[in-house]
Amino acid sequence: MLNILPNPSDGSATPLLIVHGLYGSGRNWGVIAKRLSDRGRTVAVDMRNHGDSFWAESHTYTDMAGDLAEVIEAEGAPMDVVGHSMGGKAAMVLALTRPDLVNRLIVADIAPVAYTHSQMQFIEAMRAVDLAQVEKRSDAAAQLAAYVEDTTLQAFFTQSLDLKNRRWKLNLDALADQMPHILGFPEIDATFDRRALFLSGAQSDYVTHAHRPAIRALFPKARFVKIPGAGHWLHAEKPREFEAAVRAFLDQ
Repeated sequence: MLNILPNPSDGSATPLLIVHGLYGSGRNWGVIAKRLSDRGRTVAVDMRNHGDSFWAESHTYTDMAGDLAEVIEAEGAPMDVVGHSMGGKAAMVLALTRPDLVNRLIVADIAPVAYTHSQMQFIEAMRAVDLAQVEKRSDAAAQLAAYVEDTTLQAFFTQSLDLKNRRWKLNLDALADQMPHILGFPEIDATFDRRALFLSGAQSDYVTHAHRPAIRALFPKARFVKIPGAGHWLHAEKPREFEAAVRAFLDQ
């Protein structure tokens, strides 16, 4: 697993670990990570099968939580953990199974439940790109437009392109094969009794009031905050508001 480390600071706050979502990378969080690093050490990671991290056939939340545990143990101390979407689920499993490694938890726009929507259309869209015809990211975005209407998502996906080698820095085959695990959530007989913030976009339907009993059953100290005008990609759509909410929670 590759650690992407923003410039170190003289801040004395608990170190912060940032965990990206499906099809993302630590690079997507560079600006937010750099800004939050004024509090203390801030680490953004590439999850397995993403970015510059290793590829593996298995992509379960138990796997990912184990990867995160290795990062935190290498850092030498418990960390505050922020996770978005898939990364939020991995962070929840980490907190439930290794609470000794998590000081406080922030889960961005995801609940500890199984979802029925599919993410396969985006894998098929990326597979359809003729990488031999791609010289720059805009070339790939133009091809993606035939399958993905949202220009924000087009730009997001092309951040995972290795232009020099004309390849996706995503293990699309493994992610497709493991999609049932990614959409699901494992049954865990445990609770995380420290503070947890569930931060969601007001325009997103990923975290609803109907999910709150399931969340509180596992995270009894959960708090809920919505960012107005934001959808599922709240950290990209409203980065300053997202940063402010994270900072306020951690600085309490």
